[in-house]
Amino acid sequence: MLTSEKRSLIRFLVIYLTSTFILFSFASWIFYTSSKHHLLDTQQEILKYEIQKIKTTLRELHQSNSATLYYPYNPQIDSAIYDKDKNYIFGSSKNIHSLDYKEKNILYLQESIEPYYLGVAYLLVSQPINYLPIEKLQQNMLFFMFIAGLFFSILGYFLGRLFVAPMRQSLEKMNHFIQDTTHELNTPISIILTNIEMIETFGKCKENSSELERIEIASKTLSRIYDDLTYLNLNHQYHRHITLVNLSELLEERMLYFTVMANSKSLSIRLNISKNTIISIDKNDALRLIDNLISNAIKYNKQQGILEITLSREKLLVKDTGIGIKAKELGQIQQRFKRANKSEGGFGIGLHIVSQVCKNYAFKLNINSVENRGTEVEVKWEK
Repeated sequence: MLTSEKRSLIRFLVIYLTSTFILFSFASWIFYTSSKHHLLDTQQEILKYEIQKIKTTLRELHQSNSATLYYPYNPQIDSAIYDKDKNYIFGSSKNIHSLDYKEKNILYLQESIEPYYLGVAYLLVSQPINYLPIEKLQQNMLFFMFIAGLFFSILGYFLGRLFVAPMRQSLEKMNHFIQDTTHELNTPISIILTNIEMIETFGKCKENSSELERIEIASKTLSRIYDDLTYLNLNHQYHRHITLVNLSELLEERMLYFTVMANSKSLSIRLNISKNTIISIDKNDALRLIDNLISNAIKYNKQQGILEITLSREKLLVKDTGIGIKAKELGQIQQRFKRANKSEGGFGIGLHIVSQVCKNYAFKLNINSVENRGTEVEVKWEK
């Protein structure tokens, strides 16, 4: 899956799962609150039944006129009786001497009695809250939320794949087009460049040197575009052969290649190349890195501008005095097909290829640019 597809899929999943989680959590909270109140009401009903039982006993004792009085004990429920001034008369627990006494985690139920059987005006019953069914409810809710979360995550993933499917199809068509185009371009480009070299070597073409120079520039531009598109298409399948590459010599060779293009813009070239700068890299990757940095610096430079290239033991620095990049676009300029200036040519893949090469070798890529003043690209590696 390509980076753009992953980014779109992740964004879709974040929005989908976040909204689903919020809605599902709200519905679960309502269900849990309702179920919890139902469980507490069930325990409250037991207290109501106990109150009715004690009231019946008190009425029977009051009407019997018996000299023997007893208090109806229930070992599981505490109770107490009070007179009309709310003074404690008797009870099954010492913890509820006061009618207004309340303790956390205990259910209380109070009821007034009329007429006053045996002088009793108020009756209070209580019992500890039974948290076992509530804890069971919590466990069931957590298990249900886990299963539902897993289900919605899997569903969201497949919906996300369907969501990015049109993008994948478009990218596949584009990649096939690039592959077919590069294949068709290779042969004519090679023939043109070979014949130009033969004419320059054996021919006498001083009269048409400017026309031949323009043909050479166009041919080399096509050749570079072909190399970039091929690299872009085969990057993930490319088998890299890591060797010690003399970056100083390679850079000097590539500057000879780009001299004609730089001269067409009358650029002033400033080179500061340290001798024998050697790094471990695949040579084709090094070519892509150097070529794209230099070609961008030439393409987006101004007429009679400055192209400055510095190579040291730990970094490569390419500076130009061109059109620059807007500050708001600097963070996205490394994306594939992203072009900061659409008035210039190109496919918007140069800096993307540079960033991919840097990523493959853990190089640090820094891009600093000021609009209408120029761009500075720095690639750093470990010594």
